[in-house]
Amino acid sequence: MEAETASARSSFNFEIGWHVPAGHVSLTTLKIEAKEEIFPLNHPFRISRGGRTEACVITVSVSDGQYTGRGEGVPIARYDQSTDSVLAQIESIQVVGDLDRNKLPQLLPVGAARNAVDCALWDLEAKRFGKRVWELANIPIVEEVATSFTISLDTPEKMSAAAKANAKLPILKLKLGGDDLDLSRVQAVRETAPAVRLLIDANESWSPSHYREIVPALRESGVELIEQPFPANADDVLEILDHPIPVCADESCHTTIDLPHLKNRYEAINIKLDKTGGLTEALQLYQRARQNNFKILIGCMVCTSLSIAPARLLASNADWVDLDGPLLRARDRDNGLPYRSGRIGMPARELWG
Repeated sequence: MEAETASARSSFNFEIGWHVPAGHVSLTTLKIEAKEEIFPLNHPFRISRGGRTEACVITVSVSDGQYTGRGEGVPIARYDQSTDSVLAQIESIQVVGDLDRNKLPQLLPVGAARNAVDCALWDLEAKRFGKRVWELANIPIVEEVATSFTISLDTPEKMSAAAKANAKLPILKLKLGGDDLDLSRVQAVRETAPAVRLLIDANESWSPSHYREIVPALRESGVELIEQPFPANADDVLEILDHPIPVCADESCHTTIDLPHLKNRYEAINIKLDKTGGLTEALQLYQRARQNNFKILIGCMVCTSLSIAPARLLASNADWVDLDGPLLRARDRDNGLPYRSGRIGMPARELWG
């Protein structure tokens, strides 16, 4: 899970023409509404690029007059997205007279705007056909999946205390910063929570020398995955480094286009719908990644259950799941996803899909 948003205060609504995919040709007036919503966090959240105490999401509603679908996107400052830019992108499609999910890649770039619209269209389609999204997409589902819980970047002592408070959860994901305290952070958490599975996320903060120095000790501490150790534009060094622990691409992997140059660098990829631009591309990326023998982590930004619900559909057969965004908020949406002892259930119809 990752916390990077840029905020403003604006919203809009408009109407466009829309038709149901899969052979339906009749046009229906579709009303689209988009707005920013602010959700406070339980505690300050920090990664190597900075921290925050609240998260901003863009909520999109699409209605045909009878049914309404919803989706959520999180503007990502790392990719030069802001609340205003995401709202402007969504507003730009009001000129489209005939819209379906398959046309979105030609209308919107990958990112939060396309994600919110794509997921809202999936939700609307499910309501119109009286089915769940996983039935429409033929996605195999399990009733519960284990998710990691993120420990924010901090001093070893504070991260250890946070781990102690969550030691009964099955998986902890530690944010690291590329400094001399990284190994102490992991070792302090391992001492406090000896039974949990450990993942780490460097958010592009490491140097090759840092990697070489600490990875052997991380393996001894039972770390089972290293996420994005190097900047996306400098990750070619992974081709010459040893990988005693699998390495996962996050900032280096957005869509299926990225897969060819990742093959000799990473063992796994992190699929986030705010990077893929929605569930439609995420499904394709998942399938293509499996065909190329990548392991898969399903991740998220700091978000509500409305963002997690579509990502949850991909989690049933993933190798790792990091869908803890709602757990870090002081409040979630109504009808939020059920979280029980580090496991996530299925979304209610009232929430999404």
